[in-house]
Amino acid sequence: MSKLDNTFGQQTVSQDERSKKIRRVFQLVAPRYDLMNDFMSFGTHRIWKHFFVNYIPFKSSDVIVDLAGGTGDIARKLAKKGANVIVVDPSIEMMQEGEKSNTLQVTNVSAIGERLPFADDSIDKVTISFGIRNMTSMSDALTEIHRILKPGGQYYCLEFSRPMMPIRPFYNLYNQHVIPRLGAMVAGQPEAYQYLIESIKRFPHQEEMKSLIKDAGFSKVTYRNLFFGIACIHIGTNES
Repeated sequence: MSKLDNTFGQQTVSQDERSKKIRRVFQLVAPRYDLMNDFMSFGTHRIWKHFFVNYIPFKSSDVIVDLAGGTGDIARKLAKKGANVIVVDPSIEMMQEGEKSNTLQVTNVSAIGERLPFADDSIDKVTISFGIRNMTSMSDALTEIHRILKPGGQYYCLEFSRPMMPIRPFYNLYNQHVIPRLGAMVAGQPEAYQYLIESIKRFPHQEEMKSLIKDAGFSKVTYRNLFFGIACIHIGTNES
């Protein structure tokens, strides 16, 4: 187990405790999660997600699992393009929020990324948007994703990453001082958003994440930076 897999803030905790804390965070922020993302990113997360969805090639017969799909914004975009999408998320509260605006055929399944309820080699694509960093064990989740993908199946991950210089110092200051205050004003949950910022700070940079994906068994692992590296799309293929 890597150090990243067993850290919550500045404390070392058990996987079970970390899992409970993460679920509590998303239970607290669920009602205003999408609104808060708009405030935190000045709406740019919607541009990144739009680009992300358009970056994913699929056939109408493909089955796509949107892991850590939360309120289903990525799943709805994929379904609108004709995809068969299953949202998988441990937070029932987040999925219930998404169901309020779910006018498309999207299936919700409550499960964790480290134990996915799908057979080996059964899924065509797995997507995850700003969620892999919230897994109790990132390495276990990547291994599970690889397990359920069919040979030739692909993994697409959109996540915050390490921005390029010279914007990195300003980005770090914004994360540290502005976002928790926004969390307090808009969502009324500064502690929850402090956790989200800590999870972004601890997340592996682009090349480190590439190595983790390779270690899980993926081939043809690449990434593409968005907005000077503030966000990044990681791609891997199951060639087994």
